[in-house]
Amino acid sequence: MEELYARDIYGKTLVELGKKDKRIVVLDADLSSSTRTSLFKKEFPDRFFNFGVAEQNMMAAAAGLASCGKIVFVSTFAMFATARALDQIRNTICYNNFNVKIVATHSGITVGEDGSSHQALEDINFLRAIPNIKIIVPVDAHETRDAVISAYENDGPFYIRLGRLKVRTIENKKQFVLGKGYIVEEGKDLAIIASGIMVDLALRANESLKKENIEATIINMHTIKPLDEELIVEIAKKYKKILVCEEHQVIGGLYSSISEVLIRKYPIKIERIGVENKFGQSGSIKELLEYYGLSADCIAKKVKEYIRQ
Repeated sequence: MEELYARDIYGKTLVELGKKDKRIVVLDADLSSSTRTSLFKKEFPDRFFNFGVAEQNMMAAAAGLASCGKIVFVSTFAMFATARALDQIRNTICYNNFNVKIVATHSGITVGEDGSSHQALEDINFLRAIPNIKIIVPVDAHETRDAVISAYENDGPFYIRLGRLKVRTIENKKQFVLGKGYIVEEGKDLAIIASGIMVDLALRANESLKKENIEATIINMHTIKPLDEELIVEIAKKYKKILVCEEHQVIGGLYSSISEVLIRKYPIKIERIGVENKFGQSGSIKELLEYYGLSADCIAKKVKEYIRQ
């Protein structure tokens, strides 16, 4: 399977959209070569603005541009886009329901050697409670393109969460529909609901589990907000066992979102794979996934423990 950088596709999609809509402007915080907004800068220098290391100012300016009818894409690393600029996102962008699309790269533990200061593990939690904003965690580069186009086509603020590393292209994807998850692979024993790179890791885990006659249904829940409550309840009723996998703190992210749905609509006990309220640290991606219990082997081990309960 091919492996691509989601941020490469993001940059190319911005150029594609910029050619057909002059309302689009792009803002970055001195990281355009990493976020790939440099591709838009090269094509449309008069519609690109570099704010330097001033993320709060950048978000406030994004709101101002949106108030004048612009469609604003704002990019930097996920940690700086959310934790550092949360006040401006809440009070200037989301409160006014402005057309600002925050596409953040370098999220999660897989930032690797950059360490805890750059590993955004709380970003979904920060934003999920804020009204008006929609949150998407694409599964691969191709779904990143669909998510960016969806954000462009739908009014209001968006947060699209991308990683740093190349990601494997997922087969059996369905057409991207905002707010609608889908089954990637069907199995008989339990359901794994995952987002982002954790979908691929769950699929890898499933390959090893099949050798022991264990099969999981894998669901790509790419939209965290609005959440596909109908699919979650349907899966819960069918399997009675759900394992949620996310490259995020277990507090306030996908696991919390799904738990909130099920406690209201179909209470069952669910299990989780995520960062257990710890800070990240510097290390190779392989080492960190294993250390924090997010690797394919860790998922397979958790599944076997779960189905024995």
